[in-house]
Amino acid sequence: MRAVQITEFGGPEVLTVTELPDPVPGEGESLVEVSRAGINYADTHQAENSYLAKSSLPMVPGGEVVGRAADGRRVVALPSSGGYAEKAAVPDRMAWEVPDAVDDVTALGMIVQGASAWLLLRRSVHLEPGESVVVHAAAGGVGTLAVQLAKQWGAGRVIATASSKEKRELALELGADAAVDIAEPDLKAALIEANGGRRVDVVLEMTGGTVTDQSLTALAPFGRLAFYGMASRELPKPVQPANLMAHSTTIAGMWLAHVLRLPGDVMRTALDELFALAADGRLRVISGGEYALAEARRAHEDLRARRTTGKLVLDPSR
Repeated sequence: MRAVQITEFGGPEVLTVTELPDPVPGEGESLVEVSRAGINYADTHQAENSYLAKSSLPMVPGGEVVGRAADGRRVVALPSSGGYAEKAAVPDRMAWEVPDAVDDVTALGMIVQGASAWLLLRRSVHLEPGESVVVHAAAGGVGTLAVQLAKQWGAGRVIATASSKEKRELALELGADAAVDIAEPDLKAALIEANGGRRVDVVLEMTGGTVTDQSLTALAPFGRLAFYGMASRELPKPVQPANLMAHSTTIAGMWLAHVLRLPGDVMRTALDELFALAADGRLRVISGGEYALAEARRAHEDLRARRTTGKLVLDPSR
């Protein structure tokens, strides 16, 4: 089969298309004929071995696929790796059936980005109706869905941030009440101004560095910041617990892998709700582009350069 393989860690240049034997499923696994593979920012960290879970070489990257299992079921799945290929062995407990009304891009958009937005709002910040929500990187995979879900679930005001006029316009189209340039030198003041002069209740943050720092200072009493990524690769300033108490603020961290350790099938609960919203036309995955397998390197370059919006996928048949 054709696959993208990494034999040394590094940037997009280490992604190479090659021929490999078909994977052999182990006990509790199924072989999936991959129709589309999702591309996530985490994949760029995996390629350079800077992700939370360390990688080993050689490796076929890619942690999400949609396709047909051997028994004919159409599934979306989360293999630990191996997604950038024509076939992937996936653990049965990490595969979920996809309704016919949900297309491949939507299915892939929901399994990581949609579930992340769901968990951030439902579990990490416990969004209450009427609260203000800041969504950083609002034109990205998680951001586009978080904007829509926050509005669906009664946020009083959704404030999107993005790096270009076009991305901010997309966030407004998806339901954001205001859009702020992430490059604003005084981001704290810009967020408060966008919220009508009031500090904000919730921030969903995946950038790191000064964006995290300024977002924390924009929180209202009992405000919550959920941190789920560090795209800038810049560490925020250390936070002193006493400062959290002084301002009655909360910082939460979220890594999607932990949802699989919770009692019950929380992922199934999230996907059922997300797929139903998508099938009804109330939740839309923004297609950010489809790349041939041989274009995986360019996909990572585009993603790291922030040239993309929405959900990116690989087509292994090309």
